[in-house]
Amino acid sequence: MLLPQVPWEDLRYLFGEIMYGGHITDDWDRKLCRVYLEEFMNPSLIEDELMLAPGFAAPPYLDYSGYHQYIEEALPPESPTLYGLHPNAEIEFLTVTSSALFRTLLEMQPRNLISSEELGQSMEEKVKNVLDDILEKLPEEFNMAEIMQKNSNRSPYVLVCFQECERMNILIREIRASLQQLDLGLKGELTLSPDVEAQQLALSYDIVPDTWSKLAYPSTYGLAQWFNDFLLRCRELDTWTQDLALPAVVWLSGFFNPQSFLTAIMQTMARKNEWPLDRMCLTVDVTKKTKEDYSHPPREGAYLHGLLMEGARWDPQSGTIVEARLKELKSMMPVIFAKAIPVDRQETKHTYACPVYKTKTRGPTYVWTFRLKSKEKTAKWVLAGVALLLEA
Repeated sequence: MLLPQVPWEDLRYLFGEIMYGGHITDDWDRKLCRVYLEEFMNPSLIEDELMLAPGFAAPPYLDYSGYHQYIEEALPPESPTLYGLHPNAEIEFLTVTSSALFRTLLEMQPRNLISSEELGQSMEEKVKNVLDDILEKLPEEFNMAEIMQKNSNRSPYVLVCFQECERMNILIREIRASLQQLDLGLKGELTLSPDVEAQQLALSYDIVPDTWSKLAYPSTYGLAQWFNDFLLRCRELDTWTQDLALPAVVWLSGFFNPQSFLTAIMQTMARKNEWPLDRMCLTVDVTKKTKEDYSHPPREGAYLHGLLMEGARWDPQSGTIVEARLKELKSMMPVIFAKAIPVDRQETKHTYACPVYKTKTRGPTYVWTFRLKSKEKTAKWVLAGVALLLEA
């Protein structure tokens, strides 16, 4: 007598798309859920010895209390490897938790205690020093009329440059106006409004004020690091606006809207080759070179730098994704060559669809998906949460 076949695919669909997966709204979370089900709900669960986790085999056929007892006795202690994550994930989690704890403790202190006791500074003096330092280094706004006259060619790349300059001008304007207002408040020439008070506290805690971050790009940096990054972005834009020619290697992390630049690559090639834009996709080739090795842009597409990999690392020798090194939470990617091709020419075999995010917060900071070469099964990198980030 033949035993009835277990409908694995139907069960996976039932759990992954209807009962449980139906409540998952994020596409990448749904993908993770599907991969877990594919790894655990397959014939080897009852036919062979399936390892549910390192050192934890699927239980033999038992009754309900037997399963309970088996789990109690055999389940290894909780660790990232149990879920397919790299041990580095725990280091990152504990670091973020510790930072949040100390920031909360700092914010709970009475305001009159928040001062640098060695320097004998009051909170107002500390804020005044930070304020003066930022105002001194703050660049002038970009002269849009002058920049637009430099080149009559309105290519997609040039339009991206204009949009970035305009958004940067709005941010520079807000930073300057709000700091001048706070300066007047500290001198007693202006009544401190709730917004200005909130800004004063933010500067004393090394936090980016809300009014700035609303107009800026997503970032997890403290104020000092954020402002240094802001100056680098301004410098990069200033270099680009000198002649409006595409930089040899583009710093993708330096954009307010990286998607617009990646779309511009597709638009440029669509116009050049007369391809329909909706039937095109981006393809990426990870080079073995660094930014300094290039002196001019490619004939088609663009060279990108500034991306980091989390959850794994890129091996330049084999040209594939490999296991991350212990305690190396993020690894720098070499220069990436991005160009557009028709969708039907896209190589999907032995590749991992790697999501690109602006920050390690992931979620709403999603930018694009890059297909990266991999010798391992895709499931390994999905479970490890491997992604490319634009910010360290």
